[in-house]
Amino acid sequence: MNHSIFSTDAPHPEASSLTAFAENQLARDAEHRDEESIKHALAREGTHILAFAQDRLVLKHDGQVLDPLFARYELQELDPDWEAAVLLGYRKTGEPRLAVPVRINADDLASHYKPADMRSLWRDLLLEGEILGEAAQGMSLIRWNSDNRFCGRCGSVMELRIGGYKRVCTACEHMIFPRTDPVVIMLTIDEEKNLCLLGRSHHFAPGMYSCLAGFVEPGETIENAVRRETHEESGIHIGRVRYHASQPWPMPHSLMIGCYAEAKSREIHIDANELDDCRWFTPEETLAMLDRVSASGNTSPPKGAIAHRLMRDWVEWKR
Repeated sequence: MNHSIFSTDAPHPEASSLTAFAENQLARDAEHRDEESIKHALAREGTHILAFAQDRLVLKHDGQVLDPLFARYELQELDPDWEAAVLLGYRKTGEPRLAVPVRINADDLASHYKPADMRSLWRDLLLEGEILGEAAQGMSLIRWNSDNRFCGRCGSVMELRIGGYKRVCTACEHMIFPRTDPVVIMLTIDEEKNLCLLGRSHHFAPGMYSCLAGFVEPGETIENAVRRETHEESGIHIGRVRYHASQPWPMPHSLMIGCYAEAKSREIHIDANELDDCRWFTPEETLAMLDRVSASGNTSPPKGAIAHRLMRDWVEWKR
């Protein structure tokens, strides 16, 4: 019997858990958030805080260890903006975790601090596991609150409510809630020829190829977004679409939705405005890029990226 990757969840039952930023285990306690949540969390012993200077996480740096967790008293020299604090949730021990923006500029931090953006935290392995997921949650919420200080309807000031998960206009009482921008990222497969489709964006590092991707538009299903984006960028027509994994992407607040897409045509027509190159690759070529041993010098996105997960799982899927 001929098995298809489009009719199985193999090789992982939940591939999302293998992507960067995805290991956040905080209990968000959404049903109990209120106007006193942050006050109560800050009053509890053992509360820890993630500090953000603009779009970078502040790490305590003693030359050997990088520590992202602050007690409240440790933040004073960073000039924290407590009015903009966000309650992220609670660890299994009951310990509250918060995110707080600081007013000091990231470039003006003393030498015993190290600011790092989300991409560096992941790629340089500065943080891993649950704390990396917590930092991603904090960055997305701090950025959303910062970007929505004024009402989109009347232009008046908006206030932070229920621990950072709602903003309310002080004039017209218009309410908004944190947003997540859905992005499809897909590995297109030609099952008959056993090939996958990869492209190069103009801003990629030299030699790097990845899955095609694009934002889901209003009124569009995930499947149709996969078909539209693939055709727009490569000219390839898509049949079946299978969801495989997702990844929080805190730059600033997206959700990457990883899919496999069935190729129904083979001739590539590149959109030069979107891609520098696009081509078909064999499993052997793809594995060589993933393992950084490609004779061509080509590479894939690093481990932890959902594109890396899609590529590797296709190569390792037992047909």
